[in-house]
Amino acid sequence: MTDTATDDQLKISVVNIIWSFDTTNNKVLILLVKNSLGPNVDKWGLPTTMLRANEDAEEASLRLINEKIGIQLPNFYTEQLATFSNVNRTVQDREIALSYMTYLPYMPELTAGYGAKEVAWFNVNYDQDCFLLEHNNLTFKTLSEKVSDKDFYEHLAEYNDDKHLSADHALILRNAFQRITNRLNYLPTILLILGDDFTLKEAREVYSTFWKQPYQTIDNSNFRKTHTHLFVEIGTEHGKSGRPAKLYKLRESLDPK
Repeated sequence: MTDTATDDQLKISVVNIIWSFDTTNNKVLILLVKNSLGPNVDKWGLPTTMLRANEDAEEASLRLINEKIGIQLPNFYTEQLATFSNVNRTVQDREIALSYMTYLPYMPELTAGYGAKEVAWFNVNYDQDCFLLEHNNLTFKTLSEKVSDKDFYEHLAEYNDDKHLSADHALILRNAFQRITNRLNYLPTILLILGDDFTLKEAREVYSTFWKQPYQTIDNSNFRKTHTHLFVEIGTEHGKSGRPAKLYKLRESLDPK
């Protein structure tokens, strides 16, 4: 095969990083599935589907959510992350992955669908050079910040066990966390996981995960000064004892809805 030849076995998959928020423990969540089909059977990873001939990638990412957990969403909840096309990312046929991120307000109930043995919300925590995804006795890590993309793909076989996420999903997740973190000060779309409104305390709880620090260490007054230009005050919280907290939403220029 010459360098200019095409590969008839080229496949295109769509990978979706689905974010949500658990109000019972104030944790950011990511959805993982245990695969029941294909080369990654019995391994946990991000929800993935093959792109069909009659749909675009965004349609596939939304279909993926419906198939895996039975939720139908409008387009504005989903945004493109990146394309992953390293020649070593799959062992068999060449496969390019188009990745998307979806923000689900609060934590919908899950039902394992087509291609998934299990589906679960994993709490997001953090370590010095990576993020941790935890559910019951399971813990998976995003790719260490110390490992380059090139080194990861050249040694991908070393990550091919039950202790690691399937395929190159640890790398895809690292990119997702980097994207969210880098945009917190000017485009915090991650706050869509809090629903139509949120308090500054809830916003700080989300930010603290990506900043890798307890939310109590993020001073509320300073946070208000530096970040409320991103939000619009829409009222006060009702039904709770004590002084009611102010409610905010993302400014319309920042809210993809």
